[in-house]
Amino acid sequence: MAVTDEAIEKIKEMIVSGALRPGDRLPKESELAAELGLSRNSLREAVRALSLIRILDVRQGDGTYVTSLDPQLLLEAMNFVVDFHRDDTVLEFLAVRRILEPAATAMAATRISAAELDALSAQLDALGPHPSVEELVASDLEFHRRIVQGSGNSVLCSLLDGLSGPTTRARIWRGLTQEDAVSRTLHEHRAILAALRDQDAEAARSWATVHIASVEQWLRSTL
Repeated sequence: MAVTDEAIEKIKEMIVSGALRPGDRLPKESELAAELGLSRNSLREAVRALSLIRILDVRQGDGTYVTSLDPQLLLEAMNFVVDFHRDDTVLEFLAVRRILEPAATAMAATRISAAELDALSAQLDALGPHPSVEELVASDLEFHRRIVQGSGNSVLCSLLDGLSGPTTRARIWRGLTQEDAVSRTLHEHRAILAALRDQDAEAARSWATVHIASVEQWLRSTL
């Protein structure tokens, strides 16, 4: 194991074991290096690596702290990696979204507030029956983000937020080339919203699956 990897693993063990908790300040570099049996250089490299993935927060002139370890913060690193996707992997992203998003939508059916449902309805009304493709896609992203937030699961929210980016271009292209894409999307949104109002988790799951699968099927037919 490379010395930096060893240093990373030792700091990780301290956090996982509870020796270091969210918000805790790490001991001084010289003290921590001696405690862990590491060189100061390898410890410095480990801290730099862990700060990049939001495990540690290096504050100039103040010290190094363990972050909140909030799922949304930690998954930012995944979102960064997702931005490097290749076009030929978009179908794989859609497949993962088809697994996760219907589950989140079903969870939201019994958890989302009436006020949030009214806001989603107002959002669809404001869009009107003939939005541009760009307006529709922007509304689609926000519509699903708010529903997933209504599931009450912050990990799902962060995962799906990261997965939505690679599929945005496919949704725009579909809207420009498939004749009924706009009207179909609006209809499916209304159906999802109706299922949520009825607190019908299975109907919400089914409509969300249909909604994502229609984009996936269209993309398969065009590749």
